[in-house]
Order: sequence, then C-alpha cells, then structure tokens
Amino acid sequence: MSNSATGDGQFRHRNRFGADIVSQGLVRFSFWAPGVRHVVLELARSEGEEFERLEMHNTGEGHFVLETACHAGAVYRYRISDELSVPDPAARAQKGDVDGPSRVVDPSRYVWRHTRWSGRPWHEAVILEVHAGALGGFSGLRTRLEAWAALGITAIELMPVNAFPGKRNWGYDGVLPYAVDSTYGSPDELKGLIDDAHGHGLMVMLDVVYNHFGPDGNYLSHYAPSFFTGKHTPWGDAIDFDQPEVSDYFIDNALMWLMEYRFDGLRLDAVHAIDNDEFLRTLQASVHEHVEPGRQVHLVLENERNSASLLEDGFDAQWNDDFHNVLHTLLTGEKEGYYADYADDATNKLAASLAGGFVFQGQADRRGHARGEPSRHLPTTSFITFLQNHDQVGNRALGERLIHLAEPSRLRAATTLLLLCPMIPMLFMGEEQGETAPFFFFTDHKAELADAVREGRRGEFAEFEAFKNEDARNAIPDPNAAATFDDSCPGLVGDKSWAALYSTLLSLRHRHLVPRLSGTWPEGATVLGEGAVQAIWRLSDHSAWVMAINLGSEAVHLSASAGDVVHDTHPDADMTSLMPGRCIVWQDGSS
Repeated sequence: MSNSATGDGQFRHRNRFGADIVSQGLVRFSFWAPGVRHVVLELARSEGEEFERLEMHNTGEGHFVLETACHAGAVYRYRISDELSVPDPAARAQKGDVDGPSRVVDPSRYVWRHTRWSGRPWHEAVILEVHAGALGGFSGLRTRLEAWAALGITAIELMPVNAFPGKRNWGYDGVLPYAVDSTYGSPDELKGLIDDAHGHGLMVMLDVVYNHFGPDGNYLSHYAPSFFTGKHTPWGDAIDFDQPEVSDYFIDNALMWLMEYRFDGLRLDAVHAIDNDEFLRTLQASVHEHVEPGRQVHLVLENERNSASLLEDGFDAQWNDDFHNVLHTLLTGEKEGYYADYADDATNKLAASLAGGFVFQGQADRRGHARGEPSRHLPTTSFITFLQNHDQVGNRALGERLIHLAEPSRLRAATTLLLLCPMIPMLFMGEEQGETAPFFFFTDHKAELADAVREGRRGEFAEFEAFKNEDARNAIPDPNAAATFDDSCPGLVGDKSWAALYSTLLSLRHRHLVPRLSGTWPEGATVLGEGAVQAIWRLSDHSAWVMAINLGSEAVHLSASAGDVVHDTHPDADMTSLMPGRCIVWQDGSS
C-alpha cells in the first residue's frame, strides 16, 4: 500500500486489490481467492472484443496477480472454475449489473478544479443526508448544491453509492464496495459532484457499509470462504475482520474514497455488527496516516453499542439514536419497537441526552442487556443529532415523515432544539423545505428474492397494533415496485414557512453558536415538567448557552436568567412561562 503524488500535487492511494493502472498501457490485476487453486483472467481489451483467457500467477496465500497490456475501458472478469466467472470484488466500475464483468477505470483521468480545498473543521458541520438516486443521480445533486450552501448546510452525506443489484436500492444491499453504481453516474461524474460541492464550501461525506454484503450478486463465498466467520447476522454472513486480507480490503476501500474521490469523511454503517473494535481503530489510524497533511477528514460511526471509547480514539462523532428516539416518543406518543426503551420516563431521558450525549450509558435496555458507556465527558460535537434520517423514516411501514406525525408547534420547537443545540445537527433530504412525500424502503430484486423481501417487510410489522390485520399489512408498499421508489423522490418545492424556519435557525447557528462551539461542554439539564427540559452548555468563550423546550401538554414555570435571547418560537409570550410547543434559546455572557 503506497501513496503517490499526481502532476497537480494531489495524492493517489494505490490499492492492493483490483485493476490498477501501473503505467501507460499496463494494468496490474490483483485478486484474492484462497478457496481456489487456479484463476484465469478473462479480458476484452477494447469494447466488442472477445474475451481473451490469461492464466494468473498464484503468488501464495490465495493471491493471484497478472500484469498485462490494456487501457481504461477494458472489460474483465475472473474465471474461478469451469462453471463460473465472477466480477472483480474491487472493481471501480461494472459493465452492466453486479453479476456482469468489471471495467478498468483510470483514477487519474479526472482533472480537479478546486485543488486547494482542504475540508472544514468538524464543529462547523451541518449535515444533510441524501439519496443520490432519489434526487436524480450525481447530476441531479449538482443542481442543488448552491441552494443547500446558501441555506447553511455545510456537509452533504450520501447514502451508499457503491454497486447494488438492479436499478434502485437504498445502497445497503451493495455487493461491490469499490464500484460506483452506474445508475447514479460514472466515477468521474461522482468526482465532478464532489469538486462542485467543494467550490460551494460544502463537505461531502459517504456512508459506507463494511458490516455485510447484500443477498444478490455476492460471489465471495465461492472463492474466498475465509472472508466470513461462518456466523450469521440479521443482514447476512458475518465478516472475519481478523483475516489480514479482509481488513486490508476494507481499509483500502476507505482510503480510495477519501483520497481518490476526495470525500471529506465517511460514516461507517452499523459497526455494532462488525463487532471488532480493533479493526475500527486500525482503520482510523490508517486514514490519519495516509491522508495527506493539512486535509481535514472526518470519521463517523453508527453504533448501537454506544461505545464512547471509540469516540476517544480518533472517531469524530456517532449518530445519536438515543436523542432521536426519545424526541420521537415525546412528539408522537409512539411506544412500539425500539421506542419502548424510551417511552417510560421520556422527559428524564431527554434531559440525560442533552446533558451527556447518550441516554444509555451502561444501563439495561428493555431486553435486560447492558448497553453503552459513560459519555458525558465527551465534547458535544461527538454526537450527531437528528429528528429524521433514512432509517427512521424509511423503516416505517408507510414511510411517513414527522410533518405527518407530530403537532406543528411541537415539531417547530423540536426543530429549534435540533438546529441550535451544541451538538452536530443532521437533516434528511427534503426536511429542510417541509417535504411531505414519504420515503419508503425500496429495492429492485427479482423472482424469489423479491417475494421474500416483500413478505419479510410486511412480516416485520405483524406485531404492531396498526398492522396485525392482514389487509393492513398488504397495504404496505412493495419494496420492489418501481412506484415505491418514484413516490420516495422529494419534490422541488416544499412549504415556504418550513423553509423559512430552517433558514432562520441555521443563520442563527452559524452566527451565534458555531464560532464558539469547538470545546463546548454540557453543564447539565433540568426537568421542568412533563415533556419540558432546560439544558445549559458552556461555550468556548465561557458564556452559557441555554435552551428550554416544552413538548408536553401543560405550561411549566420558567426561571430564565438574564441573557440575550437568540431565538424564541413564541417571542411574544411571557418569559416566566414555558407553554407547550415552545423552545427558547438564550446566551448568558457571565462566566
């Protein structure tokens, strides 16, 4: 593994797997297949040519290598037996779908325009999570960058863009982690999106899935059975990160996205399913070792284990599901599924989250399992907060957004809490404009797998009160229907009043909070009444940042200390009373 500078001073990371252009007209093919003895490279050097068969060299421990003359655009696959040829698991692009041949890509062909971009500090992050396909692919996203930047978004986070089966998918059924899915655009078009975003001052982060492969188009078990542990997870076979080649495969993938595509950060999906913190620490160390000096890149976790220790070891932040779950319970009254852990004593749990990040810091959940580690010592920027994301909307049976589930004044108060809280806020595409269209779970599987996914999806909700009736379950949209995807695409115009609220709040955040946010620490939170909480943080200039919110049904007494009001959802109301649906933010300059 090595890095080299290109002619314009940028860096390129050389992967240990896949098709690597080592010089003009010469490509090195590297394939790890410890489960087979012989591998033949089937190569079509130019479009329309027949495949030529070339025996690869077994260099030991399952590594097969061959250098041969060809150029970018050449099509290839690996024949591992008389019956089966497979795509390259480290291909950067495919010719067609994931079960077809791979294509050689020249990573240095794209000429970057914003070469001086070095990222942004993490405390400036205001994240917008987006699905590339639902917004018109990479070209569609590019048309929205200017408006997002003007609104106050500073980072867009792409749901996974690597190759998946079919024409539509959330991205979490991907099977080729290195390949950009062609339904969104080409590798160079992805680079063009990132380049444009940097020109607008926007960071671009990528959601990567290292905890499993999708159920369709993954051939690894045919030639590398030791890639897996033999155990099973809810999403498929568990991956063996103790294997050096497996660890290297994913670390090289992370470095490719960060260095070759110049993403500003990665969000690692469901690392609790990886269950190997040593691998995570090795990945983090490799990123900071290899990314060129002066660039700011950020690593974010999704982790049900609430492992605060990982946030002490180089990871910037974690998605704070606890914050979302307790707020969702207070806003909607829902208590089923994972919300059952938050429904009891919800107000105290909201206070705990505001005062210390995680709600679960070692306590037992509803199943009696201890979850989490103490997190109050961490800076507030270690936690990414949100009211909605792809999971929390799309995993609902009918894909409803909060705008359909919560009373408007309470939702506005919760939005104020989200965007002016000294944690890192994240929005879900369309939320910033009051989007009312649903966001469903969608796939493009075929035949038996499509049937299994549809019935499995409906079976997930059989224990929910609203879907115990079979007719109600049958009304849940079919994930494989094209209309399910079409209905999930946000419109171009939303509700102007909601758009104005987000614009106002983000302007206030950037003016009053962001310049003082780095080094902010919580000072505590107090329950004022049912659904009502007041929290205090000490900013870097030693001023106090105070928020009071009431998501209950009764007004509560408010003892507001002297300070400058930053925002009040009910500015004409009495400052001694916190009515339902009100959120007040003020800054006290005393140290």
